[in-house]
Amino acid sequence: MENDMKHAIVDLLAKLKTIDYIRPESIPNIDLYMDQITSFMDTQLQDSKRHADDKLLTKTMINNYTKNDLLPPPHKKKYSKEHLLTLILIYYLKNILSISDIHTILKPITEKYLGSDGEHNMSDIYTEIFRMEEEETSKLLKEFSKKYSIAKSTFKDFPEEEQEQLQTFSFICLLSFDIYMKKRLIEKIIDDVIADESEAKDQSKQ
Repeated sequence: MENDMKHAIVDLLAKLKTIDYIRPESIPNIDLYMDQITSFMDTQLQDSKRHADDKLLTKTMINNYTKNDLLPPPHKKKYSKEHLLTLILIYYLKNILSISDIHTILKPITEKYLGSDGEHNMSDIYTEIFRMEEEETSKLLKEFSKKYSIAKSTFKDFPEEEQEQLQTFSFICLLSFDIYMKKRLIEKIIDDVIADESEAKDQSKQ
């Protein structure tokens, strides 16, 4: 089991080094139909799949995003490059946040920058958000290794034959607690945004 866990860590760290975000310049500068969008996402994000047959983005998902006002509707059934950039952002956010929370933080961005003729557009937003990706990945690799070392130092007073399973559990708990705390922080920030918007609306009515 210990060797399995070590191999899993090594494999994960190696995979993290190869994962890359979809660069704006790799996205076609032509409008795409829904089938082309799902095919593009499946190809570009295949390293993100847990299982080979996982579906990263389906027609139903895209329709639901439009229905929930997360994604502006297509023009004559075709989606622009900026639509696709928005879908990629939704893809990453939906693994952590609810549709409602994503709407709260993303809607003001798409309203202002998607299809903008101004100085900045969604391509600029996307590029800025992900420009630190390589540096952050490097930090994650060190963080995972550190947590693994911490987990291996736990339960030393337990019988040796029990330590391995407990240390694996300890490692999972460390990672889970980190995710939990970050998720709570994100939710607090979003709740503050909602409260500020509500207060601004109330003041405008006065």
